[in-house]
Amino acid sequence: MTKKDLHDRRFYKARQEASFVKEQALQTEQTQSPSYKLAFQDTDFLLREELRPVRFQLELLKPEMLLDEAGIASMLVMYGSARIPAPEKADALLAAATDDRSRIVAERLKEKSHYYDEARKLAQLASSCGYTEPDGSRHFVVCSGGGPSIMEAANRGAQDVGADSVGLNIVLPHEQAPNHYVTPELSFQFHYFALRKMHFLLRARAVAVFPGGFGTFDEFFELLTLIQTGKMEPMPILLFGKTFWDRVVNFEELMLEGVISPKDLDLFTPVETAEDAWREITAFYNLGG
Repeated sequence: MTKKDLHDRRFYKARQEASFVKEQALQTEQTQSPSYKLAFQDTDFLLREELRPVRFQLELLKPEMLLDEAGIASMLVMYGSARIPAPEKADALLAAATDDRSRIVAERLKEKSHYYDEARKLAQLASSCGYTEPDGSRHFVVCSGGGPSIMEAANRGAQDVGADSVGLNIVLPHEQAPNHYVTPELSFQFHYFALRKMHFLLRARAVAVFPGGFGTFDEFFELLTLIQTGKMEPMPILLFGKTFWDRVVNFEELMLEGVISPKDLDLFTPVETAEDAWREITAFYNLGG
C-alpha cells in the first residue's frame, strides 16, 4: 500500500479544475448560461463595476509576483517625455515645421534630443554595474514607462549591454505599444495609473527625471511629495536638463512664496550627463564606483 504524504494536497489546483470544465464541455441550457462559468474564468464578471477592488488587487499582484520571480530586487526608474526625438530624427522634425510656432517647438525638441543619448548611456551604466546578490537578486535594473523617446532610450541602453529592463505600459485610448527594447517577460500593461505609479516606486532605489510633459510632472511631483511628507525614504532623484526645468518650473519662487521649505530644494539634484547621475547614485549608496 502506497504511503500518503501528510503534505499532499487534498484539493485540485484551480488550473486542474479549469481543465475538467473544458474536458467535460457539456452542452446544455444550464452549462451555457453565463452564471455557470467559473468566476475566475468569467471575463464579463471580472469587468463589472463591483469588481474594481479585485482588479486593483490583481494589477498590484501580477507584476509584483513576476518581478520577484525574475529576481529584481531594486530598479533605476527613468521618467521622461514620449515626444523628444532621438538626435538622428530631430532634423526631420524641424524640416516638417510649417509655421513659426511649430518651428519653435521643433527647435526646442531638437535642443533636448541629446537627452535621448544621455538616458541611453545612464541605462548602460546602471545595467553594467554588476550589483547582484549571491542568491541572484539584481539591483538597479532599468525601468521605464515602456513607451517611445526617453523611455525607449532607457530600455535600449539596457539591451545594448545585454541586460534585462522593465517596461510599465498603460492602456490609452489612442494606439500605443511597448518599445521593442523592453525585455518581453518584463513588459507589463496597466489599466490603473495609480497602480502603475506604485510599481515604479516599490523597487525604485534611484529615479532619473528627464524633460517631459504632464505624465512626467505627475510622476516626478508625486515622488517629491512622498519623500517630502515622510511617506517614503529619500533616494537619489536626478533632474536632467536645468535649462528646461528652470524655464517651466520656478522652484525658487515656490520656496519664496512659502509653499515649500528651503530644504525641499535638496530633494533632487540637477545633472546634465549620465556620468554625473551615476556618480550621484553610487555616492549616495557608498558603492565606491
